[in-house]
Amino acid sequence: MTNRTGSANLPLHGGRVPAWLATRMAALGRVIVEAIVHHYGRQELLRRLADPFWFQSFGAVMGMDWHSSGITTSVIGALKRALAPLQDELGIFVCGGRGAHSRRTPSELQSIGERTGLDAAPLVRTSRLVAKIDSALVQDGYDLYLHGFFVTREGDWCVVQQGMNAAQREARRYHWGSDRIAGFFDSPHAAIEGRNVGAIINLADQKAGENRSASFELVQQGPDPLLNVLKRCGAIQPRTLDLFDAEASALPVSEQPLLKMPARHDVRASDIDLKRLHATLAAAADRGPKDFAELLLLPGIGARTVAAVAFVAEVLHGAPYRFRDPARFSLAHGGKDGHPFPVPLKVYDETIAVLKRAVGTAKLGRDETLRAIRRLDQHARHIDNLLQGPSFTDYVSIERAHSPRYGGRTVSGSHDGHS
Repeated sequence: MTNRTGSANLPLHGGRVPAWLATRMAALGRVIVEAIVHHYGRQELLRRLADPFWFQSFGAVMGMDWHSSGITTSVIGALKRALAPLQDELGIFVCGGRGAHSRRTPSELQSIGERTGLDAAPLVRTSRLVAKIDSALVQDGYDLYLHGFFVTREGDWCVVQQGMNAAQREARRYHWGSDRIAGFFDSPHAAIEGRNVGAIINLADQKAGENRSASFELVQQGPDPLLNVLKRCGAIQPRTLDLFDAEASALPVSEQPLLKMPARHDVRASDIDLKRLHATLAAAADRGPKDFAELLLLPGIGARTVAAVAFVAEVLHGAPYRFRDPARFSLAHGGKDGHPFPVPLKVYDETIAVLKRAVGTAKLGRDETLRAIRRLDQHARHIDNLLQGPSFTDYVSIERAHSPRYGGRTVSGSHDGHS
C-alpha cells in the first residue's frame, strides 16, 4: 500500500543552519518525536511526517525559517542526528538526506535489516522506486537533490524528498506514505501543487498504462525499432498528461494536502489564523499556572516559556486542520532570519528543558506533565473562535522589544532581525 500523500512548494534559500540553532533543533525534535511515539505510536509519527502542512509547522516551531526550502533539509538532518542514539529503543530509523547522504539510503536500510531482522530488500526497492518516480516518471522541472526515508521496526515507512527548479528559484517537496492506495503506477500521487510552467509528463498516472507498456516493449526489442519510432514521431508533438487537470482539481479539498509558501521572508497577519493564535496564547495563560505549577518553580520558567510549550503542544496533539497556517508556529521560537522575530534562545532552552523533563518522567511511568501539555492543546481547541487578543503586529512588536531579554539571536547576530 503506497501513495504520494502531498507536496509543498517552497522558495529556494541558500546558507547553512548555524550550530547554535542546529543543536537546539535536534534536541527539540527528539523530545517531540519521543512524545508523539509515547502518546500515539510509531505509525502516527509517520502519518504526520507524510503531511506537508504538519511537516512545515514542525520545522517552524523549531525556529527554522518558516517558509524556506531549508526546512526540509534541516528537519531531516536534525532528526537523523537526534534519533540515532535511541533508534533501537524507539523503533524509528532515519535514512538518507541531502546529496551524497541520499545515495547511502540503500546501504543504511540494509544495515538496519542486519541489526533488527527487518527485511530490507523491499524497503531498498521502495526507496529507489519512489525516487525514480519523482525524478523520471514525473517530469515537472524539479531535479531531486534530497531523499529522506523514515522506517519503523514493523516495516512501515514514509519518504520525504525534495527537488529544485533553479530557473524558478523554487523547491518542491514530495511526501509519500506506506498506508495509502495500492500500486506505484496507478495514479499514486494524492496531489501536486505549484505553478504549471509547461507540459508535465506523468508516466505514473493511471492513464499512462499504454505508454509504459509501449516503452517497455521498445526497450525489449533493441535499438533499431526504437530509432525507427523516433524518426517517425520527430515531427509530431507528443501528448503529455497534465498533473493539473480537471480530475485533480475536482478532488475534495480535504484530499488535497497542497502547500504553497511565498518567496518573501516576512511573516504577515494574512499568513496566520489569528483566532487560533489567540486561543493558543489564552490556553497558555489560563492552564499554565494550574498544570505547570511544579515546572514554574524552576528558575527562569515563566509565562513566555509556557506560551512556547503551548505551540509545541499543538504540534504534538493538534488536529490536521489546525496546521493549515504553518507560519503561526514560527511565533513559538521565531526564526533564524529574524522573521517574525529573532530566536529567543533562553525561551527555546527552557522549552526543551520542560519537554525533556516531561518525557523523562513519562518513561518512569509518571506522565502527569505530558498529560498537562496535552491539556493545553485541548483547551486551545475548546476556546477556539471565542477570543480576541492583540493584533499580529502588536504581538510581534512586543516580542522584538523583549528580544534582548530573551537572548534573541539571528544569523546576523542582531536582536531585531536586521543587520
